[in-house]
Amino acid sequence: MPEGPSIVILKEEAEAFAGRKVLRVSGNSKQDLQRMHGRRIVALSSWGKHFLIDFGDFALRVHFMLFGSYRINERREATPRLSLGFARGEELNFYACSLKFVEGDLDAAYDWSGDVMSETWNPAKARRKLKARPDTLAADALLDQTVFAGVGNIIKNEVLHRIRVHPESTIGALPPRKLGELIKQAREYSFDFYAWKKAYVLNKHYQVHTKTHCPRDGTRLTYRKHLGRAQRRAFYCEACQRLYRDAD
Repeated sequence: MPEGPSIVILKEEAEAFAGRKVLRVSGNSKQDLQRMHGRRIVALSSWGKHFLIDFGDFALRVHFMLFGSYRINERREATPRLSLGFARGEELNFYACSLKFVEGDLDAAYDWSGDVMSETWNPAKARRKLKARPDTLAADALLDQTVFAGVGNIIKNEVLHRIRVHPESTIGALPPRKLGELIKQAREYSFDFYAWKKAYVLNKHYQVHTKTHCPRDGTRLTYRKHLGRAQRRAFYCEACQRLYRDAD
């Protein structure tokens, strides 16, 4: 599943289509795709894992789910979920993704301050949200898109290792300093992810995700296929990632 930084990269790659008129629409979605025909794209934006094509009075939300992908000015052999054609034969193609129309102003539909990569990201608001759910596991908290829009499983695993916190720690048991580190690194690691992915070296920087041994102490990492309420894969070090629970 593409995480927030990947969607920001998509937005940058597709920026040239802002202001362009859609001349052709096709795809195998059940949505009324033809309502975009003849309309001009006002802006392209992202919120967390959502790619947003804004037409002014409505927008199309693209969510890539687990296996979605896109192509710009080229196609895969598969039938696209959505294909938007423009002048000079240029096109945007989206595959195996979820599409949904968002009616009205996007500012009314999205809290941009909840996106960890947004210029308006608000860490104080994130802290208040987290303190209101003290029993939530740290692993689940990082994946909560209402708190950390854009954070996915890779970022979750890497952030928790970076701040030395066990994924099954509860938010209420984290010392204030550790809670602050979790919030800060959710954003900072996302920008590291973005830079590494743009340089095509992201995988080389994984410390624990899909790895077998901790780079800090050499301990064999614990792998859990399903952890927490989110039931996502977890890679972590029992030696250097401390478990904080209320009993502590």
